[in-house]
Amino acid sequence: MTTTPQTEPRWLSPAEQHLWRTFLRMRQQLDAQLARHIQLESDISIADFSVLVVLTDVPEGRVRVLELARGLQWEKSRLSHHLARMVKRGLIERAECSEDGRGSFVLITDAGRRAIEAAAPRHVELVRTLFFDPLSEEQVTQLTQISERILGAMEGCPEALPES
Repeated sequence: MTTTPQTEPRWLSPAEQHLWRTFLRMRQQLDAQLARHIQLESDISIADFSVLVVLTDVPEGRVRVLELARGLQWEKSRLSHHLARMVKRGLIERAECSEDGRGSFVLITDAGRRAIEAAAPRHVELVRTLFFDPLSEEQVTQLTQISERILGAMEGCPEALPES
């Protein structure tokens, strides 16, 4: 069975357009507030925090660079530049992969662990205040279901990050 490509765009209804723009504005403001507060209240940026979260979520505190790029949805060049800055500040270390000699690992340092442990309590309190506190338990459940459904729809989309 052959499907014909749709010729007319499926424009958003006024209610859909309002929801979409409200969602984008909410996400942008939430991202900006979280970034601003973490920078003001700790010695790390929101990008540092994101990298350190991934490293503290794995047992050995180390992850392959390519895995990190995919997990963060960052381009390799952005990640490479950011990791170099974090190495200079002593938050992480880079290590060659002895198993295959091609890849490399990112490892959290003691300083990186101290930095995220200091930043995390204030960060989670702000997340709770800005995101969870305004919602009822039912709304949290609904938003979880909605988010999972949208993420599921995106699973079939091609990766934004190139392999190389």
